[in-house]
Amino acid sequence: MINEVLADTDDRMQKAVESLRTDLTSIRTGRASPALLDRIMVDYYGMPTPIQQVATISVPEAQLLNIRPYSAGDIGAIERAIAKSDLNLTPNNDGQNIRIVIPQLNEERRRDLNKLVAKRGEEARVAVRNVRRDAINDLRELQKESMVSEDESRRGQERVQEKTNAFIKKVDDVIREKEEEIMTV
Repeated sequence: MINEVLADTDDRMQKAVESLRTDLTSIRTGRASPALLDRIMVDYYGMPTPIQQVATISVPEAQLLNIRPYSAGDIGAIERAIAKSDLNLTPNNDGQNIRIVIPQLNEERRRDLNKLVAKRGEEARVAVRNVRRDAINDLRELQKESMVSEDESRRGQERVQEKTNAFIKKVDDVIREKEEEIMTV
């Protein structure tokens, strides 16, 4: 019983860390990356659709994204979606492709991005702690129902806390890596 709770806890905490990693890929660092556009949804015939499903995104140069829509009629919708996004990027349209030049980040923008990274990191820490709370509640429930002894429950709670500390450290490592990446000129 306790092993099942611990396995579920481990799985859910791992998902919180992976979610943070995925989330941080959309924060730009001054280099072009197709992941920058992951969160952009294009109004495709009235349905919000991920940009990757309506266009091919490539990186011909370190500071340039090239977007080639599958249908030429979608260029305007893609351009509007990029312009409305919080990326502060200006799309340039040549009739067949959309090019986005990624400007170098200034010091103030880098600090703002670091604050955003820290905020997302704190959200991930909260998610890990919520998983810990749920696991400890599950262990206490098992103890109340006399499925495990008080000692087993306490040992299980200590193991949950150890897992929590390890995953919080992983979150901190991911945040530190991203902050270093942002501050690298």
